[in-house]
Amino acid sequence: MPDLHLRLRSELGRIDEQLRALLSSMDRLQGLLDAVVAISREVELPAVLHRIVTTAMDLVGARYGALGVLDESGERLEEFVTAGLSEQERDALAEVGLPRGLGVLGHLIRYPQPLRLDDIRAHPSSAGFPAGHPRLHTLLGVAISVRGEIYGDLYLSERDDGQPFDVHDENVVVALASAAGIAIERVRLFERIRVGAEQFQRLLLPTLPDLRPFTAAAIYRPAAEPSQLGGDWYDAIPLPGNVVVVVIGDVVGHDLQAAAAMAATRNMLRALVLDRSQPPGTVLTHLDRSLETIANNRVTTTALARIEPEGPGWRLRWSTAGHVPPLLLTPERRAVYLVGEPGLPLGVDTGLPRPDHSRFLPADSTVVFFTDGLIENPDRPIDKSLDELADLAVAHAVLPLADFVRVLADHHPSDGHDDMAILALRTPPA
Repeated sequence: MPDLHLRLRSELGRIDEQLRALLSSMDRLQGLLDAVVAISREVELPAVLHRIVTTAMDLVGARYGALGVLDESGERLEEFVTAGLSEQERDALAEVGLPRGLGVLGHLIRYPQPLRLDDIRAHPSSAGFPAGHPRLHTLLGVAISVRGEIYGDLYLSERDDGQPFDVHDENVVVALASAAGIAIERVRLFERIRVGAEQFQRLLLPTLPDLRPFTAAAIYRPAAEPSQLGGDWYDAIPLPGNVVVVVIGDVVGHDLQAAAAMAATRNMLRALVLDRSQPPGTVLTHLDRSLETIANNRVTTTALARIEPEGPGWRLRWSTAGHVPPLLLTPERRAVYLVGEPGLPLGVDTGLPRPDHSRFLPADSTVVFFTDGLIENPDRPIDKSLDELADLAVAHAVLPLADFVRVLADHHPSDGHDDMAILALRTPPA
């Protein structure tokens, strides 16, 4: 009977160990799945690389982590992402520069099989540590491949419990490295698509022509969050007699259809402006009716202005279709929004009249046309954003126009969730 009790206790102990091991494996698997999901949420490469390092550290309880990205030759590191270093250690290593791929790091570059060391210094390739580097003992290194080629190496050191890395740590990090390679490739592909879309968007926008005697500058910025094509556009058209027509608009949507609608609207408006010397409100009415004939026409907001000589200065005539009002900077550097009855956006109701507005512009006045992406922020009232933009414009009004619009685009009061376009035009000095 005692022997039976001993065997039973032994068997129960073995079952308990197996259950603990199973629970530990399930926890690691869940941790791995959570890590993969976390990495896949990132949409920019620097964030993905940092997330790979920190999630790997969490999975195995490592104090230090790093990811070395190889250059095109595949022999040297061109980027080294670290985590776990103190600020003092980071500053000390910044003076040393990037690791040169020597020592154990170089060994993993040359031989990209998983590397697990209980004592780094005992490895034949060990070359010591630079000044200011924490003294590490254990290492787990795993290569990351993208499309069958080595992209870089993931390094982990010093488990929090003081134990060396084991085969379970190696397996889970190898699995993470496979998912990391897919995430890196996905983000790189997304970046190529985003850059291509942005370049295409810019190709749709015109280069401002010679508008003398006026000076003008324009700028377009895509949304901070990666997105598809946008519908913001601007244009400036010189006419005989020192007359210039300026337009800015925003087609609803962020896709290829919005970009196509933007191009069609801009080209159609150019034809109407060149063919007629009518007030801006009348031109917008003709434009709206012309666009009505286009299938799947998008709702569009726009502001159209005509500036022509008048006495010692200039006369600004404008009409808006649901668009934010232009901003006027007077020669005394005072900011005034040209608020008037806005009219409905294009594509809503072609039967309603479009009001015209007029204002005299002295010499050396600046009119700023912009899209709502420059000021929209869901966390603050629109009036506050408009006030901030006016203050920003006044503070930099003395800049050349190219620098002026760049400052507005760099320091705008919006949250950056939408595309933005700015066109500024300055009347000649007296």
